[in-house]
Amino acid sequence: MATREFVFELTAILESRSAEGMRRAGHGMLVGPERGLAACALLLLALLGIGCGVRATAPLPPLSAADLVFLGDHILTIDPATEGAQGVAVRGDTIAAVGSRSEIERRVGPATRVVELGERALLPGFIDAHGHLGLVMLLVDDLNASSPPVGPMKSIEDIVAALQVRIAERRPAPGEFVVGYGYDDSLLVEGRHPTRDDLDRASRTQPIVLLHVSSHLAAANSAALAAIGVGPDTPDPAGGVIRRREGSREPSGVLEEAAIGPALASKAQVFSSPEQFGAALEQALAYHARFGITTVQDGASSPAMVNGLRAIASKAPLVLDVAAYLREESTTTATPIAEIGHSRRYVGGVRIAGVKFVLDGSPQGRTAWMTRPYLAGPPGRPADYRAYPTIDPAFYRARAAELMAAGVPFLAHANGDAAIDLMIGGVDGAVAKIRRSGQPVPDHRSIAIHAQLARPDQLDAMKRLGILPSFFAAHPFFWGDWHRKSFGDARALAISPLRSAHARGLRYSIHNDAPVVPPDVLRLVEIAVRRETRSGFVLGANERVTVEEALRAVTLDAAYGYFEEDRKGSLAPGKRADFVVLSGDPRRVPTDRIDELEILETYSRGRSVYSASEAGAGGAAR
Repeated sequence: MATREFVFELTAILESRSAEGMRRAGHGMLVGPERGLAACALLLLALLGIGCGVRATAPLPPLSAADLVFLGDHILTIDPATEGAQGVAVRGDTIAAVGSRSEIERRVGPATRVVELGERALLPGFIDAHGHLGLVMLLVDDLNASSPPVGPMKSIEDIVAALQVRIAERRPAPGEFVVGYGYDDSLLVEGRHPTRDDLDRASRTQPIVLLHVSSHLAAANSAALAAIGVGPDTPDPAGGVIRRREGSREPSGVLEEAAIGPALASKAQVFSSPEQFGAALEQALAYHARFGITTVQDGASSPAMVNGLRAIASKAPLVLDVAAYLREESTTTATPIAEIGHSRRYVGGVRIAGVKFVLDGSPQGRTAWMTRPYLAGPPGRPADYRAYPTIDPAFYRARAAELMAAGVPFLAHANGDAAIDLMIGGVDGAVAKIRRSGQPVPDHRSIAIHAQLARPDQLDAMKRLGILPSFFAAHPFFWGDWHRKSFGDARALAISPLRSAHARGLRYSIHNDAPVVPPDVLRLVEIAVRRETRSGFVLGANERVTVEEALRAVTLDAAYGYFEEDRKGSLAPGKRADFVVLSGDPRRVPTDRIDELEILETYSRGRSVYSASEAGAGGAAR
């Protein structure tokens, strides 16, 4: 090899070894001994140029060509080591380089796709820190009974009329359940839940079930109650309530928590046919990709759901990664530890990431389990109403210890502070048991899901025990005004205490809990930053976070909760090529305009899976 070519090759080799150095020093620059060797090589090249007729200003040669290159001034890497970069290069499904424009341009080859971003922004793909893919699949084709801005329903009369139209148009078979989702009694003009009498006006013969916006309650008509065998003599199930007509045992049609299960069992037909399952999954993944999400969660998953995902993924990888957490409710239904199948590795885009517990209900449904009474509870409840646990606390505590000892991560849905006490107590007991055995406490990253009404002392305990809160940070807008009525300002203004968690050095994520609200990450970020309710009231200005902090909570810190921060959540060499392209930079627009930014394109594993331009012409995630 000629001397000049040798030096060029040495320089290229040293730069190609800079991936780890880039992660440490930022902007694609070599560090340590590699930078010194590269400088020596370039100096040697310059000196040799004097005797070889080569000018010292000769341009550097191109490096290995990238498949895809982004160039622009609005690249948000969510990584101090690479922040300020002007370009990102991708090879296959991996980020090859992050650096200056000139550095990344050297990776452009004849077949490289180059995206000049202009005023558009490039971010890591958003990570769904908590949601229910399976429930999205179940409801994707059902009646949207939500109130604005999610749906059109402003009253119970609107819902009844829409059900009548749907039954007339769809002509369901006798006995087939008609299902709607998202109704919100806090927003309907009647200020209450639809009852069986209301829904009977839509049909007395066709079973009808409406899922509450929280997914913790439901309303059923008389035909549906009869179909599932709920009557005056039916006892309340453990962890649930069948609401009754005032002064009698006759069911009103409103079902809480565990009581809603039979009413939704009819939806299981989605899992009975591989074709139905595949079509519903494709729609649900496309729906998430439209919001810039590249990793999706199925919290409280079932074995049937996991088997369905794996069957589809065995034929072709899913377009997005899906992390499933198996729901556990009791000793009799718990999966043996050895059969859970927890893995850190995705196969075809699917993995079982751990286990999910549901410890209580929802604050918007007024079933969140509290240590102090509600200021205003559900109708007919006593003045000291605090709601209730939805799981046997002894089972949760024992199971949490087993899972932690086995290295299986778990999530625990806990909204009210009594439920959060239980969640923390389970982790505390598990940690103490491991310490007594003389073993080191593992990096367990147990997650308190929602953690809406977490007290300051509970945040301190989370920090001490290594618990990660994942806040349902959309609550201030959607139900902030309702929470003020339910809990009073002292508790309501501290809901989703992001700033308090940040001040304690807690790594937290934020989520939408789809389909409770759509998986609109930009709206979630705006709510976390502004904390304005529907009425414009600021629900605790001292709990606001910055745009940058909110974005980190839906990217890198969400990845941390999955044990995936080494491969997702920020733009750095060696990480997965998951991106979202926005119409503008969320740091540069007024905070009340963040949710107006458009998701222009979503990339998963270096491949475009959603394009707004194609979707506008009838395209979808592919």
